[in-house]
Amino acid sequence: ELFLPNRAWCDTIWNMDHSDHLRLLLPANIPSGGIWADLGAGSGAFTLALRELIGPGGFIYAVDRDRGRLAELERAYFSLFDNTGNLRTLNADFTQGLALPPLDGLLMANSLHFFKDKEPVLRQVSSFLKPGGTLLLVEYNVDRGNPWVPYPLSFGTFQSLALDAGFHEPALLAKHPSSFLREFYSAMTFMKQ
Repeated sequence: ELFLPNRAWCDTIWNMDHSDHLRLLLPANIPSGGIWADLGAGSGAFTLALRELIGPGGFIYAVDRDRGRLAELERAYFSLFDNTGNLRTLNADFTQGLALPPLDGLLMANSLHFFKDKEPVLRQVSSFLKPGGTLLLVEYNVDRGNPWVPYPLSFGTFQSLALDAGFHEPALLAKHPSSFLREFYSAMTFMKQ
């Protein structure tokens, strides 16, 4: 059974709670275990949902440039889960080289929209994946942004971008309304072998 924490520490910026984060990722049917990274993890709203899905046998590298938000993630993670040995936070820029083992999967939740030129970013992060590795994306389903979400990408745009960056055709997993920019979507694709 999935643990649903209270709303006090959930990321209210998106008007979503832990159960909403889970609903966006659940359709991926991620196998338990494996080595994953959450790129642009922030305070960990989606990292915690990912941990629910991969279970205690999995390992997550949470990567973010903001050390304070990573500290928030660690506190929430360690207060929720018994196995604290399966999370490592990395205070780093994920567009640069990272010392990661080959990953079974990557999660990018609301991090790709900070880059105008997304294809080089996707090609860089794909280098962290094993052949056939999974990319889960959560983004706003629009192509025009604002100062806080400068370069969002709709699912249609992501379909073309993923193919150009060396991934298979993405699958749309779920949508969730947003009071900020229409709606969120989650999508899954795999690295070409």
